[in-house]
Parts: sequence; structure tokens; C-alpha cells
Amino acid sequence: MSFPTSWFAAALALALTPSAVLAQAAPSAEARMLELGPENARIARRAGTWDVVLTSWASPGAQPTTTRMVAERKMVGPFLQEIIRFPKSPTGAEFQRIDYLSYNRVEGRWKYVSMDTRAAVGLMPAKSFGPGEPGRINVVFDPFAVAGPGSEVSGQMLSMDQVIIDGGPNRDSKEQRFMLADGTGRMWLANRFEYARRL
Repeated sequence: MSFPTSWFAAALALALTPSAVLAQAAPSAEARMLELGPENARIARRAGTWDVVLTSWASPGAQPTTTRMVAERKMVGPFLQEIIRFPKSPTGAEFQRIDYLSYNRVEGRWKYVSMDTRAAVGLMPAKSFGPGEPGRINVVFDPFAVAGPGSEVSGQMLSMDQVIIDGGPNRDSKEQRFMLADGTGRMWLANRFEYARRL
């Protein structure tokens, strides 16, 4: 049985190639970690337009307020971007909330950052401890300062965590709990975002 000379030459060249050279031909770790992976592929399915109902509690035991708005989600590389535009305020001011969510495949945990033009709190980064459980993403924010009530800046540190709950292909929610650095250690549900995909 004879084989074409070109086939034999290629097989021989492969056999004689040092393993280090073959390793270089494989995708780099950087390239592999930039792939979506199963976690980011899962959140990529959340892209689209969503109707949102925000229920907020300003303090423990406070009466809730409700706001309706729209969220636009899209993937930016491995990051899920969400932009919420709030209804105009009584003074005509326009506010929006932007966040990015991604599973960091090198660190093996979720990374998140949000910015909200309604409050003077700056960028709010958060992260999970490990990959978490299916259907839930729990992140804890770096503590940040709020300006405080009244006309003078009193300043108070605030701790915050957030859970994102997958309610199926067309539903999900975010719940945010706050804890003021006031010595009480009291945490309360401050915001609940309920999402329904606009079909």
C-alpha cells in the first residue's frame, strides 16, 4: 500500500516537530480565557429589551415606592451591558443606571460594576466569592459613602450586596440589600428590580 509523498512528508515533519513548537500552535491561555465560556454564554441570552418595575424602600420599614422603566441589554465582548433610563424627575432631569456583568474565567468568579446618575456615589464595583450556584449570582460591593440627608454633606459609609435571580427565559430580578455604618448592623431590602422581556 502506498501513500502520496506529500502525505508522508507532512506526517514525518509532524513527528519530528519538538513538543514546544506544537504547544505554541495551541490557543494561548489569554485567547481561551477570552472565550465566553458557559457562564457568559448563559448571560448572553439575557440581551434584548426588558420592561422593569423597581420597588424601593428608603429605610427599614419604610413604605415602598414603585417606578416603571425600560432596560436595554447587549453583550460587549464577554460583558453584559445593561442601561436603564429612568422617567424624568419633576425638575426635568434625566437619569440612567448602567451596569456591566461578566464571569472572570481566570479568577473563577463574577465581576460587576454599576453607575447610577441619581446618586453621588461614584462607580460601584462588586464581585462574587466563587462561581455561585445555578440560577443565582451573588455579588458584594465595595463599601461606598452616601452624602447623607439635609443640605450639608454628613457622609456615611454604606455596605451593599446584590443577588441576580434567573426566573427563566423571559423573567429575572435583582435584589439589593443595604446596611449603613451606624452601629446597628441592620440590613434591609432596599431595591428590587423585576424584569420581563419585551417580546
